[in-house]
Amino acid sequence: MFDVAIIGAGVVGGMIARTLARYQLKIVILEKGHDVATGATAANSAIVHAGFDAKEGTLKAKLNVRGSEMMAEVCRELGVKYKNNGSLVIGFGEEDKAHLETLYRRGIANGVRNLELLNAEELHALEPNVSADATCALHAPTGAIVCPYELTFAAVGNAMDNGAELLLESEVTAIQPIEGGYKITAGGKPIEAKYIVNAAGVYSDAIANMVGDASFTVHPRRGEYILLDKEIGALVSHTIFRTPTKMGKGILVSPTVDGNLLTGPTSEDMEDKDDKSTTPEGLARVMKGAGESVTGIRFGASITSFCGLRAVGSTGDFIINNPRHGFVNVAGIESPGLSSAPAIAEYVLDLLRKDGLNTAEKANYNPIRPALHAFREMSMEEKNAVIAKDPAYGRVICRCETVTEGEILTAIRTEPKPHDLDGVKRRTRAQMGRCQGGFCSPYIVELLARELGIPYEKVTKSGGNSLVNLEKTKGAR
Repeated sequence: MFDVAIIGAGVVGGMIARTLARYQLKIVILEKGHDVATGATAANSAIVHAGFDAKEGTLKAKLNVRGSEMMAEVCRELGVKYKNNGSLVIGFGEEDKAHLETLYRRGIANGVRNLELLNAEELHALEPNVSADATCALHAPTGAIVCPYELTFAAVGNAMDNGAELLLESEVTAIQPIEGGYKITAGGKPIEAKYIVNAAGVYSDAIANMVGDASFTVHPRRGEYILLDKEIGALVSHTIFRTPTKMGKGILVSPTVDGNLLTGPTSEDMEDKDDKSTTPEGLARVMKGAGESVTGIRFGASITSFCGLRAVGSTGDFIINNPRHGFVNVAGIESPGLSSAPAIAEYVLDLLRKDGLNTAEKANYNPIRPALHAFREMSMEEKNAVIAKDPAYGRVICRCETVTEGEILTAIRTEPKPHDLDGVKRRTRAQMGRCQGGFCSPYIVELLARELGIPYEKVTKSGGNSLVNLEKTKGAR
């Protein structure tokens, strides 16, 4: 029997697993997908919010500010890129100015440090490419950016390094109370655990229903994005928001930690919890909204578009509670969920302790995890030293992002291990450049086939039946 079963391997489930792995606990992470970080974590704005938007006194406010304060150290320990670039909420006219003043007061009440209100001249001195029509802004210097799926791989991997188990393709279909805990049916197999943490994203209400908790519902909210090439990645240095509405923080324009420019998201409530398709209408709204905030965005430099689904709870706040002994809900974790994830993990740990979980610390717990793709950032001398130890690092596979064979092989061999092209892409950035894998994909398929011990034509793009090659057209390779 496991001590704790965590349902869901997104950034929140990953951070909870890492936090619990510090203690003498037998932990299992149950993920219905073919990889970790394939839900909301795979497609969001990658922003570490400062904490001025959530209403005073809410869990969102409390955990956002605490999580934002923790994030730099968490990323340092996990070898994940983090950039404290600051954020600007821009306004157009007196109505927006009044709203920004409200956000300023709310941020101060929430404990956000160094907030300031800017006039038009101060705003454009910071960001010359912001629309000339913008008249005011709220500046949050503590805002930051991070890579959400990189953070999740590192958190889950660090938990596994410290003894946690990960079971992929293990959809939970039933939960039954038993003596001393629960019997979970996951991937058609029985698993027993003393405690359950429900971090199942848009499906967290369905999981709660399995133990008789119908106190909330969760619906998906579609958000479409356009990612642009690095050649215009420096158009702005801050994350640029519009004055928010009840549907969210609007279309943002932000640099990414890897030097691209990100625009989006749209905000559309949905019923289908699996529909991640982009639409011409949605992408048109992204281009229009981003263009109204920042001048000079050349959408001809777009390299990809994508859609994510946010888990919107029915209560208006994060739903983190203990409806029955041994069961903790972590539901409705929409924005600022990524920012709050480290603090959510702390909060869940406290709930589990109050519910009787014994948390004796491990003597050999190691919170440190090396970066998976630091090669391109090394000096020439450092690169030569690495290549001397392993010649595979001297063979560049992805020219757009300068990713080497050595890095790809290391990723394939490192927990949580990828099993498809998208898994390698999210871990190494190979296939994320201008050609979107047009040059490097065949080489990566070859490496995956060799490392996984499967035929070349059985390698998939994203698990399931997403085959890349149907059959060989020439002789044996």
